[in-house]
Amino acid sequence: MIDKETLKHFTKHDFAEFITQNENDINYELINRADEIRKKVYGKKVYLRALIEISNYCKNNCLYCGIQNSNINLKRYRLSVDEIFECVKKSYVSGFRTVVLQGGEDLYFSDETLCELIKKIKDNFSDIAVTLSLGERAKDSYQKLFDAGADRYLLRHESANENHYAFLHDGKLTVKSRMECLKNLKEIGFQTGAGFMVGSPNQTNENIGEDLVFIRDFKPHMVGIGPFLSHKDTKFKNYNNGSLYKTITALALVRIMLPNVLLPATTALNSLCENGRDLGLRAGCNVLMPNASPVENRKNYSLYDNKKSSGTESKDHLKKLEDEILKIGYEVSYGRGDFISL
Repeated sequence: MIDKETLKHFTKHDFAEFITQNENDINYELINRADEIRKKVYGKKVYLRALIEISNYCKNNCLYCGIQNSNINLKRYRLSVDEIFECVKKSYVSGFRTVVLQGGEDLYFSDETLCELIKKIKDNFSDIAVTLSLGERAKDSYQKLFDAGADRYLLRHESANENHYAFLHDGKLTVKSRMECLKNLKEIGFQTGAGFMVGSPNQTNENIGEDLVFIRDFKPHMVGIGPFLSHKDTKFKNYNNGSLYKTITALALVRIMLPNVLLPATTALNSLCENGRDLGLRAGCNVLMPNASPVENRKNYSLYDNKKSSGTESKDHLKKLEDEILKIGYEVSYGRGDFISL
């Protein structure tokens, strides 16, 4: 049986072999074990976070991403501080006690602008957790955001392999810089999130093994893992989407390795497969992030094609989402849902 003690000693090759053995089907013994572990730490709670996509401007040209700087077909938008605050206010009234502010690396959002926004949120809603997902910044920038009241920061590492990372980012970004940012975030005191795409172009099972070793050793508080989904306006438009089976296996392994991790079932899972979200929850995931962005902007925050941003993936249909979560045996929580230290 795969357990935490066994996985402590896994090399990247061991992980790669395990992924290979389970890449064509769901390993129900594995996901049941992961589910058992999450229930011991977090019970049956599924934490709902309000996701607000604040800008689709980005200075980078990551080759997998639909909002890459070179995409001339994308209608760009940027929410003002007041517009973002209004989204937060509506989310708070709906019951959410965590908001996730996500966007491209938009130079408009200076430290001053973000700190003003964070302080405004905290001054009005002292019991809300603010999560940021705004890319790489200098350590002193992260420190200012933390001091202003931000609680968590999500920064997927994307690939722990130097060559693969460079390939995904057109040779313009380095894994060294990304890892330094993650280290800084953790040192400052953020609840820190890492993660990667499964099935990204040129990724091997050995690469996934490296990612899992990194996550095990770095011990992030949150881990975001979802399948690669192609976008028609990128150089990777003709690559196949990532595997549901591999993604579910990776999620379950992370839950077993890190029993107290906060683990989202990503929108990409449901975009890949109709019951992808449910499988993610059954494999140890305990976070969902309904879209609370202005409806008119959602289609333009286009990281990949066929993104689910309506229906039960949006804040506008919470009752339906609650019913679906209850139906498969879990409970909805709108609370902060902080990381539990063991």
